[in-house]
Amino acid sequence: MKYLHTFAEKCNGCNTCMSVCSQLYFKVDDPEKSAIKVSAAGKNSFALSVCNQCRVCVAECPTAAITVNKLGVVMINKTLCINCLACVAACPTDVMMTYRGGLVPFKCIACDACAKQCPTGALKIEVKED
Repeated sequence: MKYLHTFAEKCNGCNTCMSVCSQLYFKVDDPEKSAIKVSAAGKNSFALSVCNQCRVCVAECPTAAITVNKLGVVMINKTLCINCLACVAACPTDVMMTYRGGLVPFKCIACDACAKQCPTGALKIEVKED
């Protein structure tokens, strides 16, 4: 399974990852539209929240709009999604995202764009056995 591994101890809170993500997928620099979230976790420390590909959302989707691709990444079919938000409610790590005016939820698809731009090496794409 391919996923984005986070190393919070390396994060400097620059938010480059959130900017890269929202620009790549929504063509706008907007933290609300980023599939990775950086938040303060104390003095000079940050928490990184991103999908770990656990697949809880797959089982909860009533229309089978959420599937797992051949790399083990959870994907959302925007055509099949009815925006019921069952996946958002079921997500144990609160990383199935929505935004004001959005038609369907979104999440990290382990594309590696943020990891490539992270100046501190706090993000890395990894593969693990299911």
